[in-house]
Amino acid sequence: MAEALTHSIPRSVWYGWGDPGHDRTLPPAAWTQLRRRLGVRPLSRPRRPVDLADVRLPASGLTDEGRAALESVVGATHVLDDREELISRAGGKSWPDLYRLWTGDGRAAADVVVLPGDADEVARVLAVCAEHRIAVIPRGGGTSVVGGLTRPADAAGLRGVALLDLQRLDRMLHCDPISRLATFQPGLRGPDIEAALHPLGLTLGHYPQSHQEATFGGYLATRSAGQASTGYGRPDQHVVGLRLAAPTGELVIEPRTPASAAGPRLLDLVLGSEGAFGVITQATVRVQPLPTEKRHGAFMFDSYDQGCAALRVLAQDLGKGVIPDVCRLSDEEETAVNLGHAGRAGTAMLRYARLRGRHRPALLICVWEGTDTSTLRARQRACERALRRAGGVRMPSVVATSWEKHRFDGPYARDVLLAHHVLADTLETATTWDNLGALHDRVGGAIRGALEVEGRRAVVMCHVSHVYAAGASLYYTFVSPEAADPLAQWQSVKDAACAAIIEGGGTITHHHAVGRDHRTWAEEEAGDLGVRTLRAVKRELDPVGVMNPGALIAVDPSTEAGTDVAGRSAATTPTGRDAGAASASRDDDGGR
Repeated sequence: MAEALTHSIPRSVWYGWGDPGHDRTLPPAAWTQLRRRLGVRPLSRPRRPVDLADVRLPASGLTDEGRAALESVVGATHVLDDREELISRAGGKSWPDLYRLWTGDGRAAADVVVLPGDADEVARVLAVCAEHRIAVIPRGGGTSVVGGLTRPADAAGLRGVALLDLQRLDRMLHCDPISRLATFQPGLRGPDIEAALHPLGLTLGHYPQSHQEATFGGYLATRSAGQASTGYGRPDQHVVGLRLAAPTGELVIEPRTPASAAGPRLLDLVLGSEGAFGVITQATVRVQPLPTEKRHGAFMFDSYDQGCAALRVLAQDLGKGVIPDVCRLSDEEETAVNLGHAGRAGTAMLRYARLRGRHRPALLICVWEGTDTSTLRARQRACERALRRAGGVRMPSVVATSWEKHRFDGPYARDVLLAHHVLADTLETATTWDNLGALHDRVGGAIRGALEVEGRRAVVMCHVSHVYAAGASLYYTFVSPEAADPLAQWQSVKDAACAAIIEGGGTITHHHAVGRDHRTWAEEEAGDLGVRTLRAVKRELDPVGVMNPGALIAVDPSTEAGTDVAGRSAATTPTGRDAGAASASRDDDGGR
């Protein structure tokens, strides 16, 4: 498995997810499930993405003077505007981003791609963009699934859009193995971070599903969480210093001490800022010993609620250092689907569960990592005792090892289903333990209600994948045949789910970030004063408003670029809300 964590793949295909050479097929068991549950069969002639030459690009708003100024900073060879370069970086990897590209809609593309070579060039590019009023979209691995990399449309006063690709800033600058601190540039991808640390016996311990493509800077700018964050923590929790290049200057937070009481943490103004305030050009984070031992486990529970109660015991009574580094509890629907996909072995496990009286079981998989065999064994035994007392029945550990083997493969299935006119996507939230069951049901019901119209069926499933003493995350996957207007169908699901999350007491995002898709609900969550505080910070760092306009917060009407990214005044919306709750419909959603 260590090889998978350091295996660097080629840059993503322009029309889908990940490695161009990855197998993009579904196993027969998966098609059997789709037929039984949704009435879906594989098409004899699947849909294919349009030819690259047929993708429609927006008219460029960049002036000759603006381009020349950019070239004066990074050189003409690092200012790109050919079709393939623009289209391959058009938007992120959300379902609408990919559907539009498949169907020839490249409106998310920038006018130019700019590739700075160091932090100084980043700062100078931002100064040029502010001077020439060029919008800047910072990009790491391009894996945003919330509209975080979308071209701003008709932002008044802005003249062109530059996508700032940080892939050349891809080095580990320093590592202090005594203090266990490492400093990285933002463009280093997940496998390359691990490849730099492993020879030193260290790891960042961050493995999101986007691990093979996502970058260090993106981890911090979006407050990413990984599959093992229950054990290792989230990267933003480990940041001790950073540098942010902004149009008005450089914010430097030195990693001088392990902790400080010198006022509010300025780090927290940068972490999660999604390129709206500036660009993280380097950061110093705590790193951890590279595990040399690993143990796997799996447990079956009578129900999802019983499994959640067991996880709460692990988090609160055993806590960090004992709880598994990976805790993944599938609800009843996801358990049935996943074991159904596993073919005969999965069917046998479901039959065994039914013989034990578990007709709608919930499956928990666990992974423990460490450097000492006896300590690891003791951790596993303590957890398994607690899980058995909570009603869990031990299952073969191969369930967990099989999940681990395919842990980065999920998004490829979405591409396959897109070809067969099946909508498949994910969304997530988090809440406290006392609210977890109610929110699980409320959001799942909202998704199902939005999809099950006009005779269509839907599969809506959920798992807990990040566990805390106070609560846990909820991660939903939904699958349904496409409607006549798939983008409107997707938006209806998003609207229903996000409303249910906020009304039900969850956070609008636990780790996918805000982007443009979640902006309305994030502003509701922050409240009017919170939004005004964020805007005040943005005005100080980016007074012209060129940094990723419309991401995180709506465009400030007091700046010269005073319209929403969809061309509306940011002070009013179609629903009549005030500026503190701007419209959530995607800025690039074809007039929606």
